Amino acid sequence: MDTPLSARRLADTAALLADPTRAAICLALLDGRAWTAGELARHAKVAASTATGHLNRLAAAGLLAEERQGRHRYLRLAGPVAAELVEALAQFAGGPAAPATSLRAARRDGELARARTCYDHLAGALGVAVADAMTARGLLDDRHGLALTPAGARWLADQGVAVAPGRRAAVRACLDFTERRPHLAGAVGAALCGHALTAGWVERRPDSRAVRVTAAGERALHELLGVRWAAA
Repeated sequence: MDTPLSARRLADTAALLADPTRAAICLALLDGRAWTAGELARHAKVAASTATGHLNRLAAAGLLAEERQGRHRYLRLAGPVAAELVEALAQFAGGPAAPATSLRAARRDGELARARTCYDHLAGALGVAVADAMTARGLLDDRHGLALTPAGARWLADQGVAVAPGRRAAVRACLDFTERRPHLAGAVGAALCGHALTAGWVERRPDSRAVRVTAAGERALHELLGVRWAAA
């Protein structure tokens, strides 16, 4: 019996992510930014020529998008669907993280667990706290799957948070791999994260998915959502 085309495509995609180097590259790109091929090679701890082969395969399969600026080649996840695929596989793999073997690694893990981006939305304890606060205030409804309420839509407009139209789900519950509880994903989650970065409520940490809540962010979280967030 011939294998259905959909089954072959599923197997081909799974095979792409079955390689540890390609998996490491995709996990790094969950920070939502574009990386150079050289940066991804160093992150995956492989030679530049080896990384190029992996990147070409991922781009050809549609998991990565690329653009060139001068001599540099930048790559990022192709979009929310690609990011959700990587997220889902990472969550399914699950299991407790290996214990940190150095003070630097322990600090990095702590920063990621506290506040980070998950592709284009907030995650970690921060992301869960925002989702909980929005639900408690009636901005989100979680009785029949997560949904944005009319009050939530008005609240977003009042804050100047513009949600991009499109076929993407407005809201989606994304299970946080450190908190083991859902944070807010989807178009609304992406818009909130983008607004927080632009408004200076959070700022990215260098070379990491971790973010830091600023003093302005602490005030905004408290005033707008009742979340008391103290700097670590």
